[in-house]
Amino acid sequence: MTASVQNSSLNRDMLSRMDANDPLAPFRERFVIPESLIYMNGNSLGPLTISARDRMATAVADEWGSQLIRGWNKAGWYDIPWRLGDKIGRLIGAEAGETVVCDSTSVNLFKAVAAACGLRPERKKIVSEVGNFPTDLYVLDGFKRFAGDAFNVDIRPREEIADAIDAQTAVVVLTHVHYVSGEIFPMGEISRLAHDAGALIVWDLSHSAGAVVTDLNGSKADFAVGCGYKHLNGGPGAPAFIFAAKRHHAAMSQPLSGWFGHADPFRFTDDFEPADGVRRLLCGTTGVLSATALEAGVDLMLEADLHAMSEKAVALSDLFQRRAAESCGGHGLELRSPDDARQRGANLSYGHKSGYAIMQNLIARGVIGDFRAPDNMRFGFSPLFMRYTDVFDAVEILRDILESRSYEDSEFSKKHSVT
Repeated sequence: MTASVQNSSLNRDMLSRMDANDPLAPFRERFVIPESLIYMNGNSLGPLTISARDRMATAVADEWGSQLIRGWNKAGWYDIPWRLGDKIGRLIGAEAGETVVCDSTSVNLFKAVAAACGLRPERKKIVSEVGNFPTDLYVLDGFKRFAGDAFNVDIRPREEIADAIDAQTAVVVLTHVHYVSGEIFPMGEISRLAHDAGALIVWDLSHSAGAVVTDLNGSKADFAVGCGYKHLNGGPGAPAFIFAAKRHHAAMSQPLSGWFGHADPFRFTDDFEPADGVRRLLCGTTGVLSATALEAGVDLMLEADLHAMSEKAVALSDLFQRRAAESCGGHGLELRSPDDARQRGANLSYGHKSGYAIMQNLIARGVIGDFRAPDNMRFGFSPLFMRYTDVFDAVEILRDILESRSYEDSEFSKKHSVT
């Protein structure tokens, strides 16, 4: 399918026929998306699924409403962290018993870094990337302060990461798909470099899970974290997940030793005894309602072929890039993502000195992407609900905005709290 999209003579009628023949097209009907919108922000917040809407209604009215506290036993609330974790594991290349759902990505990253450093106690260096997602760098700074400044956090440009990994490195912390550029780190290669130096690796899969084919075990990853509200369509603030390879389970520990990480939480003893396996990475109680919505999104995703989704995301992204080059050239757009669509995830960024105002103008015209400071316009390509004609129409609207300079209207420069 990707090869056919590369034909620059494609018109809207041809793309409409591609939509009609797309094996993933029926999934669109299972999302709640206003027909008037072109939603290109599933890489930041996935849309509501019909199954989540219905499942949440049942969870609230029938389970919480009627069963009350009995729901922990009767409705499967108690085991949702590992039940749902195993489902997500199937999307990221993990075995059963290696992934749990809990907390936020930031909290889980702290736990993963602490666990990894605990497995390499003689080493005091953590390597990460300049321009990594800010919360990852903030968490590393917080971990360093938590550890009494015993650790050196070495933050390097991408091209220097390999050189930074040495005999003093305890753990390498990287995001698999960059949140702005979409550039994909070669997971297997970087994991091997870390292991050859005796270090461990933690991957942030927030922009990978559900968007690109990811093989944690095939790549020999040690730990991984990710959020549930982007391509997994779990809803705003959905719980995150954390992965730990089975080879580390017996020896790993983490400092947030809450009761759900206890071997027997309902024994209510004063002393902490860690649970077996990946469950020792749990802390407090997982939010049942938010996890219920996430499970509905993940169940839907598991019905689709992950390789087909990844291929379509590449095709959509490539189509946007080619159409933008043909239709929007000469208007100051600067591609901030790898030129090869296969070298990036399901998001594409363009820089422009008026990027914020242009994106606000696009949103007012029904094309919803987002903006990342200082000047990046970001477009997402979620393959289960996006159509090829959506991409065509979005670029046409972008062209019109750039040519008319309608974004110069003062209303589009008003800053919102969330960009």
